Amino acid sequence: MNEQTKEKILDWIKSIAIALVLALVVRTFIVQAYKIPSGSMIPTLLVGDYLLVNKLSYGIREPFKNGFFYRWGMPHRQEVVVFSYPVNPKVDFIKRVIGLPGDTVEIINKKVYVNGKPLKEPYVQHTDPTIYPREVSPRDNFGPIKVPPGKLFVLGDNRDESYDSRFWGFVPISNLKGRALIIYFSWDSVHHRPRLKRIGKIIH
Repeated sequence: MNEQTKEKILDWIKSIAIALVLALVVRTFIVQAYKIPSGSMIPTLLVGDYLLVNKLSYGIREPFKNGFFYRWGMPHRQEVVVFSYPVNPKVDFIKRVIGLPGDTVEIINKKVYVNGKPLKEPYVQHTDPTIYPREVSPRDNFGPIKVPPGKLFVLGDNRDESYDSRFWGFVPISNLKGRALIIYFSWDSVHHRPRLKRIGKIIH
């Protein structure tokens, strides 16, 4: 092997190494792709949707644990966010922010109230007309409860089929991974074809 060939191979290896490092940095700190595994966010997000999450929305996260090196922002109410599930931080969840620190959240017969005012939720889907009293389930009647400092109250858009803050509590702000940015690909699992009409900006 001559010197010229060796130099070409070395340059090629360097290029691959740089590309891998850049990809790792982008995925860790800037943007990450996620696939939606469940129907808790229907109709906004369907099972099999692929979306990008902006990991710089709220600050620079620590790469190997929950928390921020530096945080410069907070989610807005009704933003769709990805976070580490508080019960099992190894699992990522995606839900919609309903209550911010200091907010009082109440659900009366499926209708959400924040600080005593009804929340307009055009994105919500209800699949079950049954209304459970709070003594039976927190699904349809819940609270009022005040969101503590450093926490968020989140709900799924598929309200009757979502496992969320009504059942397992608040999300620490330190658990935030980022804000849902765009759906870049959607797959129709029934007809086995792309769902092109679903590609677009996340509602919030």
